[in-house]
Amino acid sequence: MSYSVKEVFYSLQGEGFHSGRPAIFCRMSKCNLWTGREVDRAEAVCQFCDTDFIGTDGQNGGKFADAEALCQHLLQFWPVDSKQHPFVVLTGGEPLLQVDEALINALHNHHFEIAVETNGTKTAPAGIDWICMSPKANAPIILDSGHELKLVFPQPELMPEKVADLNFDFFYLQPMDDSNSEVTQENIKQAVAYCLAHPQWKLSLQTHKLLGID
Repeated sequence: MSYSVKEVFYSLQGEGFHSGRPAIFCRMSKCNLWTGREVDRAEAVCQFCDTDFIGTDGQNGGKFADAEALCQHLLQFWPVDSKQHPFVVLTGGEPLLQVDEALINALHNHHFEIAVETNGTKTAPAGIDWICMSPKANAPIILDSGHELKLVFPQPELMPEKVADLNFDFFYLQPMDDSNSEVTQENIKQAVAYCLAHPQWKLSLQTHKLLGID
């Protein structure tokens, strides 16, 4: 199959378990919880997304005819003299609308370590090295096991206790960012308090925003 990619860039992971780790970010186009268009936001299942995933016109984006073509594109962003295997984060949008066995196999053939950031509404092909699932209120949770569960908080209709028993190794609360800084600070305060009261959960901050990097 072909793959539609909004953008590709090399940066530090800003969130969750791998925070601070160098990674190639491959943002796949399309999502099943929102069209990405502001006119549709009020009716979207996920209404707080701040990511542009429409089309293929972002930096280093494009359409790739097959898995090998996408792998070759991604490889050019990893430092050529690195002794570490390349680490790629497949994100979106919703990457599992496109990520398939062929892409996983091709990436592994080129010695990639593969992470996926998903909303959990699709099953994942076998072989993904790290699955980070970020569930959304009013969306079905099909992918109920993985490595990292990262819950944007607060979501009044999806509080942490509803997903605390899912089969994940690590549980993170990420305070919801808001255009109103006072609201953001209150969300951080509430997330900190919840983590302190429920030690199963760790706090995840969007450190890339704090540092001013992509």
